[in-house]
Amino acid sequence: MNEKFNLALEEFIHVGVVLIFIIALVSIFTGLIRAFIPQEKLQKKLSKTGKYGGLMGALIGIPTPFCSASMVPVSMGMIEMGAPFSMVFSFLLAAPLANFVVVGFIFGVFGWEVALVYFLIVFIGAVLIGTLAGKTSLKNEVKRINLTPSTLSSTCTPQPINTQDCNSNNQSETYSKTSCNQTNTTNPKLKEALTFAWALFKRIFPYVLVGALISAVSAVFVPDAWVEKYLGNDSPLAIPIAATVGIPLYLRIEMAIPILNALIVKGMSMGAAMALIIGGTGASLPEIAIISSMLKTKAIIAFVLSVMTMAIVGGFIFYFFF
Repeated sequence: MNEKFNLALEEFIHVGVVLIFIIALVSIFTGLIRAFIPQEKLQKKLSKTGKYGGLMGALIGIPTPFCSASMVPVSMGMIEMGAPFSMVFSFLLAAPLANFVVVGFIFGVFGWEVALVYFLIVFIGAVLIGTLAGKTSLKNEVKRINLTPSTLSSTCTPQPINTQDCNSNNQSETYSKTSCNQTNTTNPKLKEALTFAWALFKRIFPYVLVGALISAVSAVFVPDAWVEKYLGNDSPLAIPIAATVGIPLYLRIEMAIPILNALIVKGMSMGAAMALIIGGTGASLPEIAIISSMLKTKAIIAFVLSVMTMAIVGGFIFYFFF
């Protein structure tokens, strides 16, 4: 028991440190974009996507090799900048599943045909589901995100100064933005970016710890023999089981694919393997815990069902054609 506890603790520290580091970097990057790119122009461009919001969100997910948790700061930034819900939802689905790192791993292990079909399944699924979600009441199932402190409403907070310092004979104190700008040597945009990044990081941090804890427990206490028993066969029933089992797991793609390749050699169907990959990397419990920082209950349920649908549909496609 002590050995399992130590393994769980090591997994918690490993996952927690990695996620915190990645989320910190992504938060800073998001803050820099927000501060240095004019928000009015960006909001206009995002709002003009209209019916193509789902497609744009999925496309943005391809070159962003974020794990399923670290994409949340980007999604929050999208919401804060006025992006349509269809874009955000598609991005949440596509970023962990359709990014080039995951597709590259699948290509390296299973070949280009499997990688291409996998990519088409998750990409088209993200576009269609995101577009549909944007037309429903789910677009109202977003938690209020107010990450901008009131101090960021201007580039500088007026401070009392003695006008004698500005070569004036008047000794009275005044409040002047101009005087404040003269005395403030910090880049206001950089300060705004870092302030926003810190607010974003603080909001997500507790959910990261919960996600890391769930990952540690599932990694250590879910026996490999159980997975092999129920998933390591060629039965079509293994596909929905694999899609469901994938949800509690936190599958790091670099570890999951070699393990699944070994299970396929032992008799596991390609359909069950792909269902497990889509379910485990798209909607694991750690990810759900972190996404709950931005989505309400109905949207989270819709997200999980969306990933499970893609996992099951994709699993049966692979089952019958590979």
